[in-house]
Amino acid sequence: MRLNAKQIAACTGGSFVVEPLDARALATGLTWDSREVKSGDVYVALLGERVDGHDFVAAALRGGAASALVMQPLDEATLLLAREMGAAVIEVPDTAHAVADIAREWRGHLKGRVIALTGSTGKTTTKNLVRDVLASTFSVVATAGNQNNELGVPKTLLTAEPETEAVVVEMGMRGLGQIADLCDYVRPDWGLVVNVGESHIELLGSRENIARAKAELLCALPEGCGQAFINADDDFADVLCEQAHLDARRVQTVFFDGSAQASARFGSSQHGGAGMRPAVWAEQVALDEQGCACFELHTTGFGAAADGSVGEEVAPCKLNLRGLHNVSNACAAAAVGRACGIPLATCAEALAGALPEAGRQEVLHARGGFTVVHDAYNANPDSMRASLATFCALDVPGRHIAVLGDMGELGDYAVACHEGIGQVAASLPLDRLICVGELSMHLADAAERAGMDPARIVRTQAISEVLGDLDTFVESGDAVLVKASHFMGLERVVEGLVN
Repeated sequence: MRLNAKQIAACTGGSFVVEPLDARALATGLTWDSREVKSGDVYVALLGERVDGHDFVAAALRGGAASALVMQPLDEATLLLAREMGAAVIEVPDTAHAVADIAREWRGHLKGRVIALTGSTGKTTTKNLVRDVLASTFSVVATAGNQNNELGVPKTLLTAEPETEAVVVEMGMRGLGQIADLCDYVRPDWGLVVNVGESHIELLGSRENIARAKAELLCALPEGCGQAFINADDDFADVLCEQAHLDARRVQTVFFDGSAQASARFGSSQHGGAGMRPAVWAEQVALDEQGCACFELHTTGFGAAADGSVGEEVAPCKLNLRGLHNVSNACAAAAVGRACGIPLATCAEALAGALPEAGRQEVLHARGGFTVVHDAYNANPDSMRASLATFCALDVPGRHIAVLGDMGELGDYAVACHEGIGQVAASLPLDRLICVGELSMHLADAAERAGMDPARIVRTQAISEVLGDLDTFVESGDAVLVKASHFMGLERVVEGLVN
């Protein structure tokens, strides 16, 4: 970001409480955490549930903030400090909205392609894969971690420079209209929907409504030049296309598919020809002993062969990410890469170098000689099923032990969803199932009803009890999966096991 204080005041509807010493000086960053302030930053005083950012304006100014955005009067000592530091203090109607206003202004300065993505499961992993593929050829800025909300999305835009060639923006949502609000200032050139699952069903009520919410991204793509990347294996793929009127608005649709049925959908022997939509899919998919996928990447529709027909390309690919579900994520990233003109072999090489993010299928080795799979960052029914399947495919000399906690944001579907995971767990070769939390008691009961030996099921509400049980049960060579929604705090189980 390179905006001066007058530009910031103008785009946020703000007024100067303290004028800057140098009105032409450009702000170079933005933060709402006074501990992270760097020289030249704009500090935004947010009103939080537990903390009022106005209490830390003075600390931010001492840290080098060039401007402070506030919505409440500051004490005279802080105003005097701002004058002494030559910093601006700008009063705005709403500091949280001001972050989006600044991003809206800065978006007009960006020359590169803005690619936004959303999905119920795997959007952060897919965002990382898209970032890594594009970074093989272009300068890229992407959402940090999973900062995909009303503050993280604008901050991603503000991190980019005008010359940045690609900006990859991850978008989360908790209700209808939220993605549309984000797109209003992000103005994505391309949009990718990873999948339509059950995450946030508590707030939206049905997968149909979730699909409508995800389609808001595709609706925001520019007519005649936008590109939409859609998971052809998702049973709401047609709904997304229809909801966004992609064909009527002349938005190019690119399909990706990591499923076993992909070849029948896109293979040249079945659907060759110049009229076919661009597509990326996987064939010959297999998992190695660590549960990482090896497969062939196939594409069609991205370039014409010498005879004028749509050429099909093939490249081998091996992931360092565990689970069959990541094949689809990799195909999505390769689709974006090929649409950008990156050779398929280069896409495959970038995918092979991608590593998992902390807390997402992260394999750790404990000093006791056993393996811990840390997947406790978040959970919903789709990711829980995928995580269990991947874990049970892990080749270890010992036993498979799953520690599963509650999944959040399921509303009236919560009991049924946990019971469904219990049935899945009973069908898998788990040697021990430890269920943590109130809702997970339904998971345990369903696993027992589905035929799992009651002696292999542990029910508890306390993390200390989990660690106590594992301390006496786990042995060298075993593998332990830890999976739950983030609010359960099961990363403490991981820390206890590893340390």
